[in-house]
Amino acid sequence: MDDLSNGSGFRIRTATAADVDAVLAFWKEAAKGTSVSDDRAGVTRLIERDPDALLLAERDGERSEPVVIGSVIAGFDGWRCHLYRLAVHPAHRRRGVASALLRAAEERFGALGGRRGDAMVLDDNEVAHRAWRAAGYAPQPRWSRWVKPLG
Repeated sequence: MDDLSNGSGFRIRTATAADVDAVLAFWKEAAKGTSVSDDRAGVTRLIERDPDALLLAERDGERSEPVVIGSVIAGFDGWRCHLYRLAVHPAHRRRGVASALLRAAEERFGALGGRRGDAMVLDDNEVAHRAWRAAGYAPQPRWSRWVKPLG
């Protein structure tokens, strides 16, 4: 995916291997909760396997380096569209960053033939619940996530 300029002082682009450390640092500051794959190996593997899945919102930094202000993982397994790690830096919330990230994710899914997106959202993250509802997503109460650590 090419950079998407949205006129709001930030742009959306896909992550590269050079972004791994910045993404991990961003998630520590802006994302709630952690995952077993929130490490260098996990993020690197994601980018290598599906180079268009990790979308970043960034703004120009004080120096020349851009600063990550938002992220979402838009994973597609050939059948279903999965959204993970939607996060926006607290200083940049309520400025359209999450909406722009989700639009980019949904455009990706549409181009791949996806028909429905599902999102992983922590039960106790009320701020996230409001953001997901505003984007048109709703909880599906009859389903629960079952997990098993591997290895």
